[in-house]
Amino acid sequence: VKVSQTATKAVVYTAKASAKAIAAMVKMAIAAVRGLITAIIAGGWVAVFIILFICLIGMFAGSVYGIFFANEQKAVTGKTMSSVITEINKEFTAKIDEIIRINVHDLLDISGARAAWKDVLAVYTVRTVIDPSNPMDVATIDDQRVSILRSVFWDMNIISYTLESITDMEDKEKTKLSINVVNKAPDEMASQYGFSDTQKEQLNELLSPSYNDMWNALLYGVTSTGDSSICEVAASQIGNIGGEIYWRWYGFKSRVEWCAVFVSWCADQCGYIDAGIIPKFSSCAYGVQWFKNNGQWRDNDYTPNPGDIIFYDFNYNDSVSDHVGIVARVEGDTVYTIEGNTGVGNTEDICAERRRGLNNAAILGYGVPLYTQ
Repeated sequence: VKVSQTATKAVVYTAKASAKAIAAMVKMAIAAVRGLITAIIAGGWVAVFIILFICLIGMFAGSVYGIFFANEQKAVTGKTMSSVITEINKEFTAKIDEIIRINVHDLLDISGARAAWKDVLAVYTVRTVIDPSNPMDVATIDDQRVSILRSVFWDMNIISYTLESITDMEDKEKTKLSINVVNKAPDEMASQYGFSDTQKEQLNELLSPSYNDMWNALLYGVTSTGDSSICEVAASQIGNIGGEIYWRWYGFKSRVEWCAVFVSWCADQCGYIDAGIIPKFSSCAYGVQWFKNNGQWRDNDYTPNPGDIIFYDFNYNDSVSDHVGIVARVEGDTVYTIEGNTGVGNTEDICAERRRGLNNAAILGYGVPLYTQ
């Protein structure tokens, strides 16, 4: 209780304290509250419930740190922040899919990427908690808060497109559809929403590196194992169609099956190829062999962590991988992945989040990179 009270005072009153110190106390408070929840489950709920209630009131009243509790499933709505993010990601993909569907074209070009969810949630949190007219906590997930989050997401992600006639190398007229995704940075949103100095301070505080592990736990389920960096890079590419940016980076002059190339590109963005943590590979079979040769292979009965590389065998039982993706998180018996060169709805050849049962027969196994050595 004392730990929680100390953290509350630091959060509410000590605006000038260092981000590292506040982050440490917030983590302690979170651990304390979860410890109380464990006590309730063990049966000591009568006395502890009152203490828990006081702690939660103190923790959440006027605090932006309630966002780190947003993934606890809500009894009334049954929603978590992860489920809401998945829902909005599908809307983002569907919007691009609709543009492609209603505009007849011969060639398609997609550029840009959506804003990182960490940035979106930070802006949403500050806007909601420190709203001068109607402040609300962000640990709660309900229709009103989801509506606010959705509004912030679309304010930060602008999709535009153009149709133009071009002449190809054979002097044939072609119609080219160009889709561009522009994402706005948190400081741009602070100006757009007219944030006060206090709101700007809180926004910068939430985006401080001191809170990275808490963001990782919220967004990717990363705790002491796994890695979130490659997940965040992969998630920022959701919606890309065709994969040209990836296969051209790899060195191909024309389109190839690009699921493995996409994984390699994401790894390269994090410096993992240069560090020897993940290989540069365009062949799924080569990727599998690399992880096996390095003693970093796990069979399909393994429960993966975020950042693990998932390999599939859709031909079943020939033990040859023909598709690969990046594990984003595991919820219950479902593994959520981000994959390039996949299909969602009516859209093929796209980067998208997928989900499958951990016991899915198509899962060949996992490459487990040594992110911490």
